[in-house]
Amino acid sequence: MRQKEISNLNLKDIDAKVNELNEKLFALKMSSYVSELENPVQIRNTRRTIARLKTAKTKLSKNLIS
Repeated sequence: MRQKEISNLNLKDIDAKVNELNEKLFALKMSSYVSELENPVQIRNTRRTIARLKTAKTKLSKNLIS
């Protein structure tokens, strides 16, 4: 996900997407332990996307509180 796409989401959507990506990250890590991944960069990209989403969530929640 790009920053433009993330900025269009609300808090519920961000939470759902973070949960979905956490499950995907877990599956990727487990499959990397069992066998070699076709594209090991997927793990890094998924982690970074989760971080972007969490940052956007923090910004949204601070704007709603203020």
